[in-house]
Amino acid sequence: MSLKRENNYFNLVKERRSVRYYDPSITIPREEMEEILTEAALAPSSSNLQPWRFLVIDEKELKEKLHPIANNQNQVLQASAVIAVLGDMKWYEKGKEIYSQAYEAGLMTEDIKDRFIASSAMYHRLDDAKKKSIVDIDGGLVSMQLMLSAKARGYDTVPMGGFNAEKFKQEFNVPDQYETIMLIAIGKAANPGFPSVRLPLNEITFWNQII
Repeated sequence: MSLKRENNYFNLVKERRSVRYYDPSITIPREEMEEILTEAALAPSSSNLQPWRFLVIDEKELKEKLHPIANNQNQVLQASAVIAVLGDMKWYEKGKEIYSQAYEAGLMTEDIKDRFIASSAMYHRLDDAKKKSIVDIDGGLVSMQLMLSAKARGYDTVPMGGFNAEKFKQEFNVPDQYETIMLIAIGKAANPGFPSVRLPLNEITFWNQII
């Protein structure tokens, strides 16, 4: 099935909806899913250390396994796939690899590379709460970018927090070092997402001081 691609950012952000009813006949080709994930991973992250990891669940049997863990939400079964956005709590260990690649690509000098590698070690000394905060923030950034990339290709998504994270990790053999940030169902809408309202800007924005 050929889907319309949308390259206008303003249309994307206005038309994206959280969709809960999907056409179960739609399959997203592996190559296209990889493109979506590659674009999502262009999102910013703390020190460019990219703590996100993705577990793509697109096999029928595994979606059925996930269904009760995700509170029996039907989109788990109907969507083309469910993407678990994970956060690697030891993400800083990738610092040497990332900065060395940047150096080899001519994006930083060797001196800057060495300083960045040394500074990435500071994350190891943070307490677990601070580490989780960093991973959650970066995970939110990559998730939003993923959903917009999907929408640009004509696919629909819904972010899901309603699931048993511990049960998910147990049933899908997720290593302890990974936090489960959210699930994202992705596919083609069978019914459009509900329109919604937003608070007016003057209720959510302050200029220079909070009053």
